[in-house]
Amino acid sequence: MPLPAHPFFRELQPTAHIAHRGGAALAPENTLPAFHLAVERFRTDIVELDVHLSSDGVPVVAHDANLERCTNGVGAIAQTQWAKLQTLDAGYRFSADGGRSHPFRGQSVRIPSLQQVLGELGRTRFNIELKCEEPGAELVFADCIRTAGAVSRVCVGSEHDDVAARLVTALPEACFFYPRQALTKLVMTLRSGGAWTGDEPFVVLDMPLEFGGVRLVDRTLIEQTRRLGRWVNVWTIDDPKEMRSLVAQGVGGIMSDRPDLLREVLDAAPRPVPVS
Repeated sequence: MPLPAHPFFRELQPTAHIAHRGGAALAPENTLPAFHLAVERFRTDIVELDVHLSSDGVPVVAHDANLERCTNGVGAIAQTQWAKLQTLDAGYRFSADGGRSHPFRGQSVRIPSLQQVLGELGRTRFNIELKCEEPGAELVFADCIRTAGAVSRVCVGSEHDDVAARLVTALPEACFFYPRQALTKLVMTLRSGGAWTGDEPFVVLDMPLEFGGVRLVDRTLIEQTRRLGRWVNVWTIDDPKEMRSLVAQGVGGIMSDRPDLLREVLDAAPRPVPVS
């Protein structure tokens, strides 16, 4: 069965190594040090990241709407100017040992802009979620991606179906992952044995392994979606045993906070026959 036709998938084969927020267990999440570590040491295929807009309309790379969890700042990103965001320590809170040490604190780790990331990692694929729900944010986001010449190496989307629909209009040439309601409908239809006739523009299923104690991703779902020309990425898997099981089933990609463990598993695992 062929891979999806979008250029994003060119020379990409299951199982893809995806660094979740750059590898949030190894370096400050959604920062350039994390992204470089994932790409250069662990040969990640795709970096997963999130984007908000600053108060003056700059697309910035961060998961949370607020600053407290990851930086020494306070308040909402959407209410903070880009110039102020650049002064914050994005490595301030990171600790890999339960708070006993903070190796990135005071090391000039900053919140990056999306423009910086796309430019500095000019050959890397990205899975990008637009977190901002404000109408018009999708236009700024799309313009940033086009200006960087990165359309062919990004898969973009939103958890929210209305935002995802606006993204499709703003950046129709991109690869898109399913928003929540559309994803739920597709998975429930397939799991119940129904036929899928949807012609939606979404190609990638970014989804959890299980929900409510029910395992969602298995060989059957992977094969069903592949027949539909779709691709499944599972988040967030840090257990090597589970990684090995998913690789054996031929899952499209695994998102992990532990890109080191995922690289070990992928390098050791027998790979499925390449999809032609």
